[in-house]
Amino acid sequence: MTVRIGLQLQPQHADYARIRDTLVAAEDAGADVVFNWDHFFPLYGDPDGKHFECWTMLGAWAETTSRVEIGALVTCNSYRNPELLADMARTVDHISDGRLILGIGSGWFEKDYDEYGYDFKTAGRRLDDLGAALPRIRDRWAKLNPAPTRDIPILIGGGGEKKTLRYTAEHATIWHGFGDAETVRHKISVLDGHCVDLGRDPKEIERSCGVQGKPSEVAQPLLDAGVTLFTVGVGGPDYDLSLLEEWIAWRDAQSR
Repeated sequence: MTVRIGLQLQPQHADYARIRDTLVAAEDAGADVVFNWDHFFPLYGDPDGKHFECWTMLGAWAETTSRVEIGALVTCNSYRNPELLADMARTVDHISDGRLILGIGSGWFEKDYDEYGYDFKTAGRRLDDLGAALPRIRDRWAKLNPAPTRDIPILIGGGGEKKTLRYTAEHATIWHGFGDAETVRHKISVLDGHCVDLGRDPKEIERSCGVQGKPSEVAQPLLDAGVTLFTVGVGGPDYDLSLLEEWIAWRDAQSR
C-alpha cells in the first residue's frame, strides 16, 4: 500500500479557532489524514482544561478541508447508538465528498463514562458491545437514503488479540496500533492469522501506527513490519507541526 502520513489533532487545551488553523496548516503541508479523538476531557495536562466534542467537530472539518481524509482516532463505541453513529458517519461522508474514515474502538477513559453517565462495564463487555455494533453500523448504512458516497473505511484501534484483532479482520479496512516495531509486527501476525481463519486477504487491511519519534529513528523498522500509515499526535495550545513536516518529507522521499 501507499505510504501515508496522518495527524491526530487533539482537541484539547486550545480554542477552536486554533484547532481549525492547525487543521488547515496540516492539509497545506501535505498530510494525508487528519484525525481528532473521541473524549470529553483532556487526556493530559490540566484534566479540566479546554476540550471539544469529536463528531460535531468532524462535521466542521468536512467543510473546512478539501483534500485530506478525516476521522476520529478513535470513536468510542459506548457513547452513541450504532445506528445513530452510522447515520452521523454517512452525513459527514457526504459533507466531505467521501473523505471520512470511521475510526472506532471499545472505549477506555473511565472519567468520560462517569461524568457523562455511561455504564463503564468491564473491558470484556465493552469489547463484546463493539463486536455487536459493527454489523449494525453496516446494516444501517445499507438502509440510509441517500447511501454513503463510498464504502466508508472502518478503522479499528487497539491490540487485543482475541477480540479486537478478530473484529478488525472481519470488519475493518485499517488497523491502528501502537508500540515499537517488534510489538507491531507481532500484532500484525495475529491479525493476519485471523484473516486466514476468516478467508480474507490480509493485504486488504492497511496497517497504521502512532509515532512519536523522528522518521530517521523509527520509520524503517515499522515499514518493514508492514505499517504504511504513520500518525503523529499534537496537542494544544501550541500544535507544533514540525514533526509532522519531517514525516511528510520522509514520505515524499520514498516515492522518488
